[in-house]
Amino acid sequence: MEEISALMQGFYVILSPMNIGLMFLGIILGVLIGVLPGLGGANGVAILLPLTFTMSPTSAIIMLSCIYWGALFGGAITSILFNIPGEPWSVATTFDGYPMAQNGQAGAALTTAFTSSFVGAFLAVVMITFLAPLVAKFALKFGSPEFFAVYLLTFCSFVGMGKGSPFKILASMALGFALASVGMDTVTGQLRLTFGQPELMRGFDFLIAVIGLFGIGEILLSMEEGLKFSGKSAKIDPKVVWQTWKQLPRYWMTSIRSSLIGIWMGITPGGATPASFMAYGLAKKMSKKGAKFGTGETEGVVAPETAAHAAGTSALLPMLALGIPGSPTAAVLLGGLLIWGLQPGPLLFVEQKDFVWGLIASMYLGNIVGLIVVLSTVPLFASILRIPFSIIAPVIIVICAIGAYTVHNAMLDIWFMLGFGVLGYLFKKLDFPLAPLVLALVLGDKAEDSFRQAMLVSQGDVMVMFSNPLVGTITTLALVLLFWPLISKALAFVRKPKKADEFAVERPVD
Repeated sequence: MEEISALMQGFYVILSPMNIGLMFLGIILGVLIGVLPGLGGANGVAILLPLTFTMSPTSAIIMLSCIYWGALFGGAITSILFNIPGEPWSVATTFDGYPMAQNGQAGAALTTAFTSSFVGAFLAVVMITFLAPLVAKFALKFGSPEFFAVYLLTFCSFVGMGKGSPFKILASMALGFALASVGMDTVTGQLRLTFGQPELMRGFDFLIAVIGLFGIGEILLSMEEGLKFSGKSAKIDPKVVWQTWKQLPRYWMTSIRSSLIGIWMGITPGGATPASFMAYGLAKKMSKKGAKFGTGETEGVVAPETAAHAAGTSALLPMLALGIPGSPTAAVLLGGLLIWGLQPGPLLFVEQKDFVWGLIASMYLGNIVGLIVVLSTVPLFASILRIPFSIIAPVIIVICAIGAYTVHNAMLDIWFMLGFGVLGYLFKKLDFPLAPLVLALVLGDKAEDSFRQAMLVSQGDVMVMFSNPLVGTITTLALVLLFWPLISKALAFVRKPKKADEFAVERPVD
């Protein structure tokens, strides 16, 4: 009851015409930021942070957090329409979202993505409202072994649950690990795989790789097939929103499971990107239509979008309760709080109660406003597919080049983008999966850092991965998922004789 009373006070603080207007402005700016590849929510919030210095802290955090929600929503738009992830966590959305758009279901795919995003964020905000003290204590239990166990769980789920050849999955993932290791070693400070080139010291940026692998790679495939001068069919019918909503309740279990994964990864903090991959992998394994994933299944859009938004929203909890940012955007918001003279941590809930609960209340309203804005523009976004691809392809290449250049303001990144585009084209022609490569590229260096830190603490003892019930449970689950194909075959072999006995028919005696 105390939390509910404080939340009502928070709604009273933020319900003013100015704050509502800032919500709409933040959502629209965030959607634009999410659509542009390479910019990202963290960069967008950082660029617009100086505009809020003259505002009150409550109004400023409302606008910045709504930019964050808008970027979360906007990342799905280019993923579904053009197979170009606007944000890292939108990569998994392309697996089924883009095929749906190609099949003439762009409106349904966008509606599914936006609605699932709202559900994931809403459940995360409810969790923040009622479980903040308990969750903050749980987050403190995570050290380097626990973080590595989470990353291992993500990698193993892809190998063990992948429908394709495990050797191709491992080869793709190994290449991703190799690319992730390029640059300066964060533990020893030594250079690795730079071959004397100073430009490679910072390694390969994940966003540049994603833009090339998915955006340029898709355009190269289209060029090989022959650019068509007619666009895809895209019905501009608002009824598609209601029709899609009628279908979504059947995926309620996927939504809840993906939300829990996202909340867990946001708090620990694992991040929205591994959360979306893990949710997609589990949905593919547990769904009755798992074999059809990748061809345009609605459930394949529900899982990653729900998990990504749940993780992105719940990442704000450790930032407020502990002063530990759970994501790059949360780190930028943490800097904003310090600039405004606020000190994040347990005392923030006592000393600045109105501010904290005003922010939590703005999460509820901001997500509702975001859903209204993006759903009202679904027909507009879907109609983009009616533009002939031969016209829009050059525009996409220019946008990709701008996005790649803005990451480090370096011309070399554009050449890297083109190189990754050729690699993506070859992978698709040879039927190698791109998802394991992307996953290893984005999480490889983090997993390596966590593992090496765990080894330093334990003096090289690998059993540190089973040193307590939490890390032991996660590691065991990861190993089970890794060897699940062998385990399932062994179980089937054990059950087979029993089934044969059940259906055996006695032969009549002559």
